[in-house]
Amino acid sequence: MDFAPDARTTTITAQVRTFLDEEVLPAEAILDEQLAATPDDWSFRPIVRELQQKARERGLWNLFLPGDASETGAAGLTNLQYAAVAELTGWSPRLAPVAFNCAAPDTGNMEVLNDFGTPEQKQRWLTPLLNAEIRSAFCMTEPDAASSDATNIGTRIRRDGDDYVITGRKWWSTGAMNPDAAIFIVMGKTDLDAARHRQQSMILVPRETPGVRIVRPLTVFGYDDRDHGGHAEVVFDEVRVPALNLIAAEGDGFAIAQARLGPGRIHHCMRAIGMGERALSLMTARANARHAFGRPLAEQGVIREWAAEARIQLEALRLLVLKTAWLMDTVGNREAMTEIQSIKIAVPRAVQTIIDRAIQVHGGAGVSGDTPLAELYAGIRSLRIADGPDEVHLASLGRAQLRR
Repeated sequence: MDFAPDARTTTITAQVRTFLDEEVLPAEAILDEQLAATPDDWSFRPIVRELQQKARERGLWNLFLPGDASETGAAGLTNLQYAAVAELTGWSPRLAPVAFNCAAPDTGNMEVLNDFGTPEQKQRWLTPLLNAEIRSAFCMTEPDAASSDATNIGTRIRRDGDDYVITGRKWWSTGAMNPDAAIFIVMGKTDLDAARHRQQSMILVPRETPGVRIVRPLTVFGYDDRDHGGHAEVVFDEVRVPALNLIAAEGDGFAIAQARLGPGRIHHCMRAIGMGERALSLMTARANARHAFGRPLAEQGVIREWAAEARIQLEALRLLVLKTAWLMDTVGNREAMTEIQSIKIAVPRAVQTIIDRAIQVHGGAGVSGDTPLAELYAGIRSLRIADGPDEVHLASLGRAQLRR
């Protein structure tokens, strides 16, 4: 087992770190100003496009997508190589991922199109996504179904001649509020009589198709994630699209979803480590600068314990994330499922505690908008539900362990 950074990883992470320090972190205040000036706009703000242009000029583009860079225009990094990059983007989850065109849900949607799309689907949708000319949304979760079990979804995809007709209601469709989200990947049932995991299919639905209706934006602890394109509730009312828009074959939807969520889960965990590192960095600075009861907070025993525990957790979980990435590269996602589930459970839990303690050290400032901590907390807490709640992963991991 060897997941020491190779020369390419060292070079790219140094470039990303420099870009983060010189461009991304200073741009957070600019983003806040631009958001405040245009509160009703769900599009990318000018600062995002500026960062994307600079990142692309430096070759820091589509770093998430493994494979032949000549075919996709991506960097062609392995999961292990990308791990260190993704961690750095977690220092600024609002701006860094999108600056490098490595933001969800586009990353997962690009992987679906890259792995399962037809040449025509790739040309029409994957290429502009890789170029950040458009955005996308992924529509799986439903308000009327316990979506932790994806076989529960009720959206219907019915064949009608040369078309499919989609009817259903989705929510938490990330990115859908952004008018540049030109394509939605929708998961629904094509055959109610098939085996439980063969009833679902995925289909491409252009945003402007008649019958697609954006109902409302959703918030996460009051944050609307406007800088990411928000999360939307979407209705599909007898939406008709060509049969050629089906991804792969009928009944492949559940398998595609699992293939999509595996890399997505590890990407989330990589970024979460970076979120924890930033929270610890802010806590360190605050503890050394703030005095209470005649001495710096850094001299308080409980603060020292929190700092020590955070360092231990981040170092241990980083090793587990790197091992998971290495296994995905060497034996495949299926064989790495135990590790993928493990990090999906352990990393958000630990980072949530680290951010919570950083908030505590900051006092009232920690729950305000004057630091990124409150928004980091909202993001990491939602991650314990997104891509499968803790309880589902624990049950699956425990069942596998007890079968050994």
